[in-house]
Amino acid sequence: MNTTKFTSIKFTSNLILVTGPSRSGKSEWAETLATQTGKSVIYVATATTNPDDPEWLARIEKHQQRRPSSWTTLLVPLDLATTITNYSDINHCLLVDSLGTWVANCLEQDDTVWQQTLQNLWNSLTKVKGSVIFVAEEAGWGVVPAYPMGRAFRDRLGNVVRYLGHLANPVYLVTGGHVLNLSTLGQPLPYNGTVGESPQT
Repeated sequence: MNTTKFTSIKFTSNLILVTGPSRSGKSEWAETLATQTGKSVIYVATATTNPDDPEWLARIEKHQQRRPSSWTTLLVPLDLATTITNYSDINHCLLVDSLGTWVANCLEQDDTVWQQTLQNLWNSLTKVKGSVIFVAEEAGWGVVPAYPMGRAFRDRLGNVVRYLGHLANPVYLVTGGHVLNLSTLGQPLPYNGTVGESPQT
């Protein structure tokens, strides 16, 4: 088992994680939380557009129409760490939607590069003075994928969400038309100083 240790992180920001299955309403809840911060909201979109996929474009447009016109949108398919560092002042709330898409965008990175990408992300969070809200999919609620790339995606995303769940407060689960605050309802697992296994690809 290969594990990567990360240095102890002291946060000065309000780090929030919103997770749940697809079509659960987690993005809507994250948008509500962002509005409630009273800060200038920067929507960090990790999805890339594909003109040959009208259904995907329609999904993106639906998200765009739901967001207030006063929000700034940044398209960040890969370099989350730099974006978070560049918009780290106390007046901003960054809403990153979503981690699942970001992990998928990084799937071609080998294990060594991926671990450095994660370390850069964790390091960027120590510099944030405002708020960061992450939206993440729960990809592990289904069957084990039958192909290596699918297993790599599931494992990497699961590891990221679990580690962020250790760092964030509050952590929300959105499912079945309800929002649950896991930070008040749940019992956190002990943290052993590592973040997940290196997926076998």
